[in-house]
Parts: sequence; structure tokens; C-alpha cells
Amino acid sequence: MTAELLLVGGYAAADRPGIHALDFDQATGALTPRGSLAGVANPSFLVVHPNRRWFYAVGETSQASGAPGSVWACGLERAPLALRAVNQQPSGGDDPCHLLLDAAGGWLIVSNYSSGSVGVLPILPDGSLGELTDLAQHRGSGPNPARQEGPHAHSATLTPDGRFVIVADLGLDQLLVYALDRAAGKLIPHGQAAARPGAGPRHMAFHPGGRRAYVANELDNTVAMYDYDAASGALRELQALDTLPAGAPESYVADIHIAPSGERLYVSNRGHDSLAVFDVAPDGRLDRAAIRPCGGRWPRNFALAPGGRFALVANQHSDELAALPLPGGPQAVGEPVARAAAAGAACVQVVGAAD
Repeated sequence: MTAELLLVGGYAAADRPGIHALDFDQATGALTPRGSLAGVANPSFLVVHPNRRWFYAVGETSQASGAPGSVWACGLERAPLALRAVNQQPSGGDDPCHLLLDAAGGWLIVSNYSSGSVGVLPILPDGSLGELTDLAQHRGSGPNPARQEGPHAHSATLTPDGRFVIVADLGLDQLLVYALDRAAGKLIPHGQAAARPGAGPRHMAFHPGGRRAYVANELDNTVAMYDYDAASGALRELQALDTLPAGAPESYVADIHIAPSGERLYVSNRGHDSLAVFDVAPDGRLDRAAIRPCGGRWPRNFALAPGGRFALVANQHSDELAALPLPGGPQAVGEPVARAAAAGAACVQVVGAAD
């Protein structure tokens, strides 16, 4: 087994390191700091370009704080390892919280949570970001007056065939389907699917088979399974299960990932501070297998390490990344074997084999 390079983003002031690079040992789970980058305020979500030389970060700020949201292009240099900011562009709204690269790595899609909008930015030949080419503004509200007073675009997910972009809007209880015009960098409305009222869809993951999609619903603490028709781009909910045990304290679902084998699904619970683990049947239906501690407090985002032996959990309120073994069976998730400090840890991305 080899070491993998990781990038961790979090909530930190611009004058403090908010992006960290670490080596992850696939055999032992050990985490070794390699470097960091300051200069970006609240880089709470990152995405790595397929060439592994560039990565992109949100600047999760708002007009209310004196700085509208932004998106940053960054360089990742090897031998020796170095992180550097390249340029930034406005995200088109407040509190950008998620980034998605199209399949070819030519366009970056940003979800602006507080504004309820989704923007498209071109990636230029040198990896820098061009100006917005489109901004799709959502409208409406949901039944929860405290959290769904307006649209809140929370993430964008590419369908397995690359034809559509699906945006989970927490405020509208909707999954909005767009076609991406790759020539012009435009989002073309194609359709939508309703979540249950008050569910608050946040993040989404497709089964490797491509016929099923799973949505982490933040507000009602459920994971929903959808049938996906690739020909039409239509989604239909078939199942929803709780991610928390009965009597759990106030908690909010965050991230969702499925094992490459398609046999297990993982969802993080902030507040209960756990990972809910589900077995996936051949037809895609879920059965809750376990709910295990996440190794810290407020697991905002996590990644399944290559090889499937570890979960890497960004525990925001613990200010750290934790490596937890995934032994399989009823135990499902073990105790942390390693930790690494990262202020306001909110996102972890696997870059690839460390040099």
C-alpha cells in the first residue's frame, strides 16, 4: 500500500491557515502534516482537478459579513510540496458551500447556500478561474420557517453518464436537474424531483450501478433512496430511513458516501456525532447496519479512503481530521487510529498517491 495525499479545508479567518495538506498511510491510517495555505476566508469546501495540479476552494462568506462569497483557484506543486493561491472570482452569491467539476474538468459549478443560487465558472488553460458564465437563481420556500424561508442550494452532483447536474436545494425540498451546456457554460433547466416536505436535501451520492441515487436529508435526519432514469433524467423516491437512533439529541445530517463496491452507504450526523452505516441490497434498498461514533465533534464532511479500509472524517468542532478503520461486519466503524489538527475542519479530499 502507498501513502495518499489529502487536502483538508475548514472554517478559518483569511490570515490563518485554512487549507492543510497531509499524507495518509493506507496501511496504518497514520496522518502526517505536509503543509498549509492561508489567505482564503472559510475555505469550507474543496475539489481537486483531475490533473491533480490544481484545486479549488470556496470562500464561504457573505455580504452580511462584509465580503460576498468567492471561489479560489489554487496550485498544488510537488517535490517539494507547496500550495499556492492563483486567483479568485465572485461566486455570484452568499455563503458558497459546495463545488463540482464537470467530467472534463473544464467547468466549475458552485452552490451558494444563503442566496439559493448556482453559478458556473470556466477553468482556464493555466488552471485559473474565469468570470461567471451563468447563475441559476432558485425561488420559493419550504415548510420549516427557521431553515426554509427561501432557497438554499447546498450541493451539485453529476449524473454517472455526465449528462445532467442535480442540485439539492435544502430550502425548497427539491432536487433540481440541469443539463450543462459545455460550449457556453450554461445550466439549462431540465426537471426536478420533490423531497418529502421538511426533509431538507443536502448532499447526494450515486450507486456505482448508476440506477439508484441516495440523498442525505439534513432537516429530518433521513437518507432517501431514489430510482434514477438515465434516459429521461428523472428521479423517483422509493425509500427513506432514519440516520439516528430513537431518542437521539438534536442533530443534523451532513455528508454521504457509498463504498466503491456499492455494498455499504455512510452518512454523517452532526450533533449525535456519528456515522450511520447502511447495507445496500442488490436492488439498491437500504438496511441500517450500525450507528457508530465519528471520532470527534460535528462531522461535517468525510471521505472513504482508497482501498475501503478507512473513513477520513472532518470533525469541525474538534478542529481535526480523524482516521477511522472500517472493519466491515456489525462493528462497521472502529475507533480513531490517527488524528490531525485542522481549524474548523469541514472538508477532506483525496488527491491521489503522495510523492
